[in-house]
Order: sequence, then C-alpha cells, then structure tokens
Amino acid sequence: MTYLLLIVGFYFLIRGADIFVEGSSNLAKVLRIPTLIIGLTVVAFGTSAPEAAVSITASLGGRNAISIGNVVGSNICNLLLVLGVTALFKTVHATKKVIVRDYLFSILSAVILLIMVADEFMAGNATAIISHSEGLLLLCFLGVYLHALILDAFAEKKKLEVEKRKFSWLDIGWIIAGIIGIVIGGNLVVDSAVKIAQQFHVSENLIALTIVAIGTSLPELVTSVVAAKKGEADIAIGNVIGSNIFNIFFILGLSASITPLVVDMQSLIDIIVMGIAEILVYFLMLKKFRVSRRKGIFMLALYASYLTYIVIR
Repeated sequence: MTYLLLIVGFYFLIRGADIFVEGSSNLAKVLRIPTLIIGLTVVAFGTSAPEAAVSITASLGGRNAISIGNVVGSNICNLLLVLGVTALFKTVHATKKVIVRDYLFSILSAVILLIMVADEFMAGNATAIISHSEGLLLLCFLGVYLHALILDAFAEKKKLEVEKRKFSWLDIGWIIAGIIGIVIGGNLVVDSAVKIAQQFHVSENLIALTIVAIGTSLPELVTSVVAAKKGEADIAIGNVIGSNIFNIFFILGLSASITPLVVDMQSLIDIIVMGIAEILVYFLMLKKFRVSRRKGIFMLALYASYLTYIVIR
C-alpha cells in the first residue's frame, strides 16, 4: 500500500502542476499581470505548500532536523535538480530583472539565514537557535519582497496589451484544483517515502535532506518542466526563485515564530552549501541570462555529488 500511495502521489503532482500552470497563465493574461509575477508569487507559494506543511508540522512536534533540513534541502534541490532537469527539456531563459532583483533577493535570504545561525557557532556554542524574534524578522523580509512585486505588477500592467479573452471562473477553478492536487500529491509522496526510508533505519536529518527535500520539491520540478515545455519560461524560472524565497522567509520564519528552531553543526554546513549553490547558479545564469542543457547537466552532477556527500556523512 505504501508503494501504491507513492505512485498515486506522483500522479497527483504531475496532473495538479499541469492544470495549475494552465490556469495561472490564463489568469495572468486576462488580468494583464506579467506571468513572471504569477510565477514568483501564486505558483511559487502553491508549489511550496508541501514544504510548509512538512516544516511547520515538524516544528510543532519539535523535530527540528526535519523542519530545517526540509527547507535547506529543498532549496538546494530547487537550484541544482529542478533547474538542471528543466534545462534538459528546454533551455531556461531569464530576464535581466529576474537576475538583478529576484535572484539577488534569493541570495539575500540565504545570507540572512546563515548570519542568524553562524554567529552563535562563532561564539563557541555547539548549537544555534533561530528565535521567535528572528522568525518574525524573516517574515518582515518576505513582506518587503512582496511589496516590491506588487509595485512592479502595477507598473507592468500599464505596458501590457488588453487580453481579448474574457474572464472565466474556470481559470480560478483550475488554479484551486491544481493546488489541491499538488498538496495531496506532495504529502502522499513524502509520507510514503519517509515510511520506506525508515525501514532502512536512516537518520531524520538524512531523510529531511534527501527523501523529504526531493519529495517536497517535486511540485517545483514538475511545474517548472511543464511550464518550460509550454513556453512559459517566466513561470519556470520564477517558480524556482520564488519558492526558495518563500521557503526561507515564510516557512522558516513562520516555523521559528511558532517555536524556536535549534540548528546543529551539520545543518550549518548544509546552509553554507545552499549559499554556495545560490551564488554558483547566479554566475551560471549571468552569461546570456539562461540555463542551457550543458549547464543543466553540470548542475545535476553537482547535486549528485552533494547527495553522495551527505549519505557518506
């Protein structure tokens, strides 16, 4: 039954992502909202729902390793696996605005998280704590980012041509149905994968960084691949960048606001790896503002190396 639920979860993820991208794209055109904004907000938040469910539930249960490892592992997975696999299907193009504003904000989120936990280790402590106040600070940074996106949406709306097709409630229905499918599929995949992994008696930290992280990143993976194949490059790249920003500022921020998160040395190393991955992918995208198939293969090789490292560790 566990393996059957895993397969059912994959189906819900794929089908949910397909109709979600379709509905979001149509709604963006009707409302004259740039698809990039939709990708950075609605799509990114929708595909981050599994991470939110897992991390917040783990935080409430005091399972810090899963709460933090899920977010950090998912962000690394988004950067190297999701973008890498998407590039295999079709070259992912990015606008200059994405690189200059949104991606730098993604790097900023990783740097802020690193600063929050590194100072306590530098003081000689064996662990670090992301406190209630630091959690609220992360949520404030999310508010600043969303404010910038809203202002940009109003500015860009005036430049776009009016869409001839009329508003349809069916588009809203597709978006809602897609989110429901993504959440159900993500939870089924994660729950089933964790049960299978536990049979092999591996640690929660390893489960969080591999099975849970990859499982909760499947919505981003499927959504970005589907969007790229449909020619919606803005949604494909915006989904990844927006998800990484939401994962740190919203999910970790809300989790720490509920209960302080304890970070150990292994998690600190993973956060450093996440920061390095952010900067590396940034420089890969600077040239011609795109992720080609060759770059995608290189990113997948890096992710395979990281997985090998944490398994050996």
